[in-house]
Amino acid sequence: MDLIFHNVRALTSDRRRPVATLVAVREDRIAYVGESADLARLRQPGTRVINGEGQALVAGFVDAHTHLFAYAAHLLSVDCSPSAVRSIPELRAAIRGRAAETPPGQWVRAVGYNEFYLAEHRHPTRWDLDEAAPEHPVRLAHRSGHVVVLNSRALLAVGISQETPDPPEGLIDRAVPSGEPTGILYDADAYLTGRVPPLSDAELRDGVRRAMRSYLSEGYTSLQDATHHNGLDDWRAMQGLVDGGDVPVRVTMMADARRMDVFLQAGLSFRAGDNRLRMGAAKVMLQEATGRLHPSADELRDIVLRAYRLRWQVAVHAVDERPIAAVADAFAAAFASIPGASDRRLRVEHCSLCPPELLERLAGRDVVVVTQPAFLHHSGERYLAEVPADKRAWLYRCRAFLRARLRPAAGSDAPVAPPGALLGISAAVTRRAASGQSVAPHEAVTVREALEMHTRAAAYAAFEEKERGALIPGMLADIALLSADPTAVEPDAIRDIRVRMTVIGGKVAWEG
Repeated sequence: MDLIFHNVRALTSDRRRPVATLVAVREDRIAYVGESADLARLRQPGTRVINGEGQALVAGFVDAHTHLFAYAAHLLSVDCSPSAVRSIPELRAAIRGRAAETPPGQWVRAVGYNEFYLAEHRHPTRWDLDEAAPEHPVRLAHRSGHVVVLNSRALLAVGISQETPDPPEGLIDRAVPSGEPTGILYDADAYLTGRVPPLSDAELRDGVRRAMRSYLSEGYTSLQDATHHNGLDDWRAMQGLVDGGDVPVRVTMMADARRMDVFLQAGLSFRAGDNRLRMGAAKVMLQEATGRLHPSADELRDIVLRAYRLRWQVAVHAVDERPIAAVADAFAAAFASIPGASDRRLRVEHCSLCPPELLERLAGRDVVVVTQPAFLHHSGERYLAEVPADKRAWLYRCRAFLRARLRPAAGSDAPVAPPGALLGISAAVTRRAASGQSVAPHEAVTVREALEMHTRAAAYAAFEEKERGALIPGMLADIALLSADPTAVEPDAIRDIRVRMTVIGGKVAWEG
């Protein structure tokens, strides 16, 4: 054996042996799961033995929905989140500080603002940002990722003026009655791609290394990158970072569903790659910022049908009732197109506000929901203030998804929220916002169910449950050592548990 953990409380996610006190690793696989009394016969010369001192051992966490490159950029940007700024003057001051360090004419990037928590309870505008950085183009991203604010120099740089029409999938906010752009753009990612300069290779590598420290320190060993515009260049960039050792975690990278042909022509189909980097689902971003669905319901159905016939898993971003209904229609058409087809695991990403009638339409089908329970902690106060009272019971459901056999998996959606599986587990169990308010408490799940959402169910969402997400002999030795057993502490205390060690493929990748 190469590595043995003993004197631990191992939560294995194996129904045949749910708890053990010893886990042994040979090369990159779990070789044995048993009791500490087995240590003497398993130990060999050269075996590294770790006494867990009664701490908990779990399968490494799997983030079923994240955005690695966006998170890398986020970590290099000005922090304008509620924990850093509470008013527009404070936001301006933060941006002004970065601008003072940046040569005139170069872009200043800022992230994370949330108008709900700003004293003024409004979005900043171009004029606010002009005051902070008149000599720099500025891009300020909302915490949701669906709103961007540009200052006047940035608007000029990307070609937006009073005469510019709204992009097909987005909306340019305009002052009344002048029609002058305010700098606030809704769902404009596609328009801005290629117009706002990307990070340099050196910046990207720096940001990714910072992101890796964050993921590893939270016990993550696998990520599913759900970025909807991932193209062949993004795949190649990720491959370079993986091969160069900058990305030690395992990555499953979704592909832009509009570019499946490009990937296929390059010899990359669904599940191509290896257990370090693998091709994931075809991702569709279903938006309605303009008041209509983009893509349209008919276009969505055609995309889903084509992927289904190619045996390429589909993942569709759908937050509210109207998009979720369109997804249910498209999935039903796919099921009907090939009677008897099975195990396609069509994914609904977020499914944030799912009423009973839509839950019933998805239930019992070959569908997986990937949700974000940590949002209850980070944004629960805002949900309770903004979501109509008669719909709050449908917010970020967990128990209902389990009962409907939708195999709910959990993702952080970083950079929308920071990675943190233990916080996600706590939120799924307590259903409490940071403010202490309860959000749809009837949707609470048990600690073991929440742990499963962040490990084996998350692996299942990407067809990876046979090699990761559990402490079972033969599976990859991806492991997290925790300071306490989440099943043995008060639910509110789960978020205070710390990751002591993260192991990937039998090698210690992080230790704190």
